[in-house]
Amino acid sequence: MLERIEKLQIVSLGILIALGLVVSTKMVSSSISKNEISVTGSAYEIVKSDKGTLDFEIEVKRPTRQDAYKISQEQLKTVQQYLKDKKIEKIDIKTPNIYPTYKNDVRGYSTNEIDHYNYLQTVSIAADDAQLIKEISTDIASLINKGIVINVSTPSYDYSKLPELKVSLLEKASEDARKRAVSMLKPSHNGVGKISAVRMGVYQITPVDSTNVSDMGINDTSTIDKKVTAVANVTFRIK
Repeated sequence: MLERIEKLQIVSLGILIALGLVVSTKMVSSSISKNEISVTGSAYEIVKSDKGTLDFEIEVKRPTRQDAYKISQEQLKTVQQYLKDKKIEKIDIKTPNIYPTYKNDVRGYSTNEIDHYNYLQTVSIAADDAQLIKEISTDIASLINKGIVINVSTPSYDYSKLPELKVSLLEKASEDARKRAVSMLKPSHNGVGKISAVRMGVYQITPVDSTNVSDMGINDTSTIDKKVTAVANVTFRIK
């Protein structure tokens, strides 16, 4: 009786081991059947903007519309001469905005009586010299010494060779992905084969010391020196 029980136990154990081997084989087969590895690589380069734009507004306030227009035109000529002295050739004079400001009564409510007219003349300039645009953005307000009130917007700086740089960085990001894949597979003694798929990520154009990223990408135009970063998700065959 005891021998029969022992035989049954041995047979049962054999069946369980066999089943375990089948399950184990299926699990291993499933994990390597795709025979691929996906890795994200990145690359960046520091560039200096080579062009810039600037918008500013000449503000005139006078009792009558005619006076506001006359003074604005005189001041505009002074500003244009200032820009020509700075070697700015691309000057765009926008359509002016003219509107009245009404007087308030003793209770602080607005009346129908005009106090003065506001004449706002927007000017846009551009140059293939980002440093020059920066200089003007901080200096042009000094024309207030000539009685000219100027409201300056934040200048915009761009890098003209960005399309070529993006292509170069994408290639470097793909190379970085391959190096990462090699390192990841080295312990298993596997090699990195051909690329089976590549997905390009968004570009991040940020100030040099910035660590900000965005799923939609960043395109900073507020600084002359920029860091352009490319990301590539590459799938390699394992060999």
